[in-house]
Formats: sequence, structure tokens, C-alpha cells
Amino acid sequence: MEYINGVTFGYLSQRGEWAKEEAFESLRLLKNRCAATHIILAVVVEQASIHATKIDWQNKNVLGDQEVKDMIAYAHKIGLKVILKPMVNIADGTWRAHINFFEYDVPCEPKWSDWFISYTEFITHYAKIAQDTKCSLFVIGCELVNSNRREKEWRQVIKAVRNSYKGLITYNCDKYQEDRLTWWDALDVISSSGYYPIDKWGQELERIEKIVMKEQKPFFFCEVGCASRTGSKWLPNNWELQGHVDHLSQKEWYTEMFEQADKHEWIRGVGLWDWKAQLYSIEKADENDDYALYGKPTEEVVKQYFEKNKKIFKSIYI
Repeated sequence: MEYINGVTFGYLSQRGEWAKEEAFESLRLLKNRCAATHIILAVVVEQASIHATKIDWQNKNVLGDQEVKDMIAYAHKIGLKVILKPMVNIADGTWRAHINFFEYDVPCEPKWSDWFISYTEFITHYAKIAQDTKCSLFVIGCELVNSNRREKEWRQVIKAVRNSYKGLITYNCDKYQEDRLTWWDALDVISSSGYYPIDKWGQELERIEKIVMKEQKPFFFCEVGCASRTGSKWLPNNWELQGHVDHLSQKEWYTEMFEQADKHEWIRGVGLWDWKAQLYSIEKADENDDYALYGKPTEEVVKQYFEKNKKIFKSIYI
């Protein structure tokens, strides 16, 4: 696996938005301003609630297949490797980690078995797109914490995905879950969401290292980031945290995260969170307290780090 200098692009985009010229321009700016080598394309679908068993991936608001393919083609054209990452959200705003059902199927109640049938249909559809468009890596799931214990079902999903996509596959587990999954052996790459407090990176990386060494597989942070608001560097996973715009805190967090990551050769890259398909104007960057990187002081920290990695890891594979 090549070293990943990656950024997540287009999260929460809806149908038609990736077909706009401003989306292509946003991707071009991302590559140039951050010196990224990889782009993680987030295609978001929804289910009605945490107990719904139908994933509505064919909804009219979901990004169209052709615009996804066109964005992948454009990314390749400008020299970016593509990681395709279909994601399930909950329509009422509840975090996807809370999707859950009874441990055993019960008549007249929503069931894991039904949910996994729908999930497999959804994820294999995008696996075929990843295969057809020659994506470098495919993410089979993201932060579906309560489902992680369903090892048998996930192994079946992996088998179905491999029938459609012949490249490397990973699962983006949530923070603190890296050493809890029991089916890393079925995947090619270990990945997780690195939303760790600024003062905890050292201890968390030591913990993650143990599972990486045990599994002997490449690892990268499929998501990692921090909002630019007061308090976020201590709770970077809390997107609802209230605070004022604080770009310095975001910059401090990124600087510490990169410094800690540099101490561990087993970390094979990052997928920073995030970059919008429809950018705010550069003049508004000072007002933005979200995770976005565009036009903020953190952007230069990212560019310097990625450019350094390009030189160090230019021809290294594991």
C-alpha cells in the first residue's frame, strides 16, 4: 500500500452537486493547496432511524452514479489516487454508530439479518463502481460500532465485496475500537477514525500499535481531524461542541497529531476531515469553526507535512 496523504472530499453532497464546475474546482484547489496524493470520496446515503433495516441508497437525493464516476475520473486526471467511501447516515441526525437490533432475530421486530441484506446490496453496488473506475482502495463501512460484534455477517459482506472489487479493502472503525474488532484478518488494511484529544495521542498510538503488530497489516487513519473552535482540541470527536472560532487550536491539534504520527513507521497515512465540494469564499475562512481546512492556518501545516511525506515515501510500499 502506498503512503496516503489524503483528504476526505464532498461529505454530505447531494445529487447534482458533484456535477457542478465548482465541485471540480474545489477538488483542484484541494490538491494544489494541500499537496494531497489521495482523495477519499464520501458518498452518503441514509436510513430512516437506528432501527430501520432498509438503507435508502437509491433515493433521488443521493449522488448519481455518473457524477461519482466523473469525479473519480477527474481526480485521476489531475493526479490523485481515489479511495471510495460509501457511508450510511441516519435521517434524524443520530450518529450511525448507534444502529442496533436485538442480538437474536425475533418475529415482528427489526433484525440484523434484514439490515445486512440491505447493507450488502448497497455496499456491493459501490464496490462495482470502485472496480470499474480503478479506485486504489475501497472502504466497506464507517464507524458502525454496534454492528462490529456481528463478525459472521461482516465476513459475508467482505466476501460479497471481493466478488465485485479486486483491489484493497478496509473498514473504518471508530476511535477506541481498533483493538476490539475480531475480523481484521479478513481485510487488507486496518483503518480508524483518529479523533483523539491533543494530549492523548501518544498513549492511543501505543495502544493501536499492538493490534497493528498482531495483525501485520498496513494501517492508516481513514478519518482524522479537529474543528476550529474553542475546546475542540480536547474533544475533537464532538462535532456538536459549542464554542467560538479558534483556528489556533485546530492548528495546534494538527501539529501535535502529525508529530506523534511521525514517531511510528507503521502509520501509512491519513485521511484528513475534511474538504467541501462547495467551498465557502476564502474571505469567510476566518469565520468558519467547522472541521474544514480551506483557507485556515492549518492548511499550510497540512501542505508542509504532505510535501515532506512525498519526498520521504515517494517509492515506498508495504
